[in-house]
Amino acid sequence: MRKLLPLFTSLCVIATPALAQSTANPSKSTLTIVAAENFYGDVAAQLGGSHVAVTSILSNPDQDPHLFEADPRTARALTNAKLVIYNGADYDPWMEKLLQAANSAQRTILIAADLTGKKAGDNPHLWYAPQTMPAVAHAIHDFLDNADPANRADYDRRYQVFVDSLKPIAAQVATMHAHYAGRPVTATEPVFGYMAEAIGLTMRNPEFQLAVMNDTEPSAKDIAAFEGDLTGRRVQVLIYNSQASSALTRRMQALAKTARIPAVQVTETEPLHMSYQTWMLSQLTALDTALSHNTP
Repeated sequence: MRKLLPLFTSLCVIATPALAQSTANPSKSTLTIVAAENFYGDVAAQLGGSHVAVTSILSNPDQDPHLFEADPRTARALTNAKLVIYNGADYDPWMEKLLQAANSAQRTILIAADLTGKKAGDNPHLWYAPQTMPAVAHAIHDFLDNADPANRADYDRRYQVFVDSLKPIAAQVATMHAHYAGRPVTATEPVFGYMAEAIGLTMRNPEFQLAVMNDTEPSAKDIAAFEGDLTGRRVQVLIYNSQASSALTRRMQALAKTARIPAVQVTETEPLHMSYQTWMLSQLTALDTALSHNTP
């Protein structure tokens, strides 16, 4: 498997092609947090504010996360971390190796998969599941309150602001479910799978998507089925991962264009200058627009 608004501004200032840090010169009293993926780092920065220094390992929106390989620079970022957050479910297995190499009894580890009951073999793109970020944020908030009780009031305030900021996402999902539940769509990979399920969309070609995600060639039967859905206009939207492109996925995009089926781009890494909230809402809005213009 390929493993792989003052409060809500993006946390990431690029420090290296792989690492991004939210606080350039943290003080001794600052809690150091390392997140494998920048959307988890963003949430940690929103919840911790000036009391935390957050480093995100996967932060480059132009990089295919599945091709990431950890290096000594990545390991050094974990050395002094008080909190480490990563996805799990076999999406970022390199984190486990790094944590073993940089063992510390003074470190708390949060794994999104464990917090949401997911495991290896499940769709690993957990951040698109509406229940994931509330669970991760709650765990981060508990850590902050316990690690730095002197600033508990600020952490509690920030946590409530964050919880409230997720309500427009939930409202958009509910509205789209009411309008589009049962609509057939397809995707080049299962990146958006949990969100599509929450909206109630009927997702076609899952075998093709799994093969692409696992970096294997889809079967001739699965390719033909995908092409038939596009040329026969049996789906209303094509969802594609813009960070993992291949000749095959580009061919599917071209077929969709010829068939006048709108294509909606999603990404695995939070774009620069966006928060988690604006990122999710922007993709939901794009999908809403595509579905509304391609009604049965």
